[in-house]
Amino acid sequence: MQLDSPLDAAYWSARYAQGQTGWDTGAITPPLLNYFLQMRLPRTARILIPGAGRGYEAEYLHAAGYDHVFVADIAPEALRDLQARVPGFPATHLLEQDFFALPTAPPYDLIVEQTFFCALDPSLRPAYAQQCAALLRPGGTLMGLLFDTEFSPPGPPFGGSRAEYESYFAPYFDFVHFETATNSIKPRQGKELFICLKKRQ
Repeated sequence: MQLDSPLDAAYWSARYAQGQTGWDTGAITPPLLNYFLQMRLPRTARILIPGAGRGYEAEYLHAAGYDHVFVADIAPEALRDLQARVPGFPATHLLEQDFFALPTAPPYDLIVEQTFFCALDPSLRPAYAQQCAALLRPGGTLMGLLFDTEFSPPGPPFGGSRAEYESYFAPYFDFVHFETATNSIKPRQGKELFICLKKRQ
């Protein structure tokens, strides 16, 4: 499955070239860090971070001893920045690919969502949920943050609501956690949902 969008590699490369990277917080954000500190995945788990940008989450997990962390982005600048910052990160785990064209085997144990969903054309949201399910093993986890707010057009970022998002994920996932994040960074406080969804067996 490969879906076309005007928000293509050239668009995102231009954003990096122009320094228009408002999504980049310069570090892993507290909700994701707290989850990583508590998660019980074995170090052999396969972890995917789509639309990873400069990959601070991947950097953290790699340093924590997870050897099978993969990042996917269509902007080569983002992957180059991660490789330069973390020279020991496996080059073969830097996937310059369209998320919707990623192979679904072998499956992943965890997908980490951090400002990728809001960067997609909203028409692709049902396909995003379907592809996350296809990429995960049964019982695998989709975890991360979604914006529970609206943004002034034109996007990206594109906002939305909890009720809207539930409709996309409900066909494939059981909802473990789907609530307003309590420890978002200051500019995003009260505007993020922390989600933890389990793919149905």
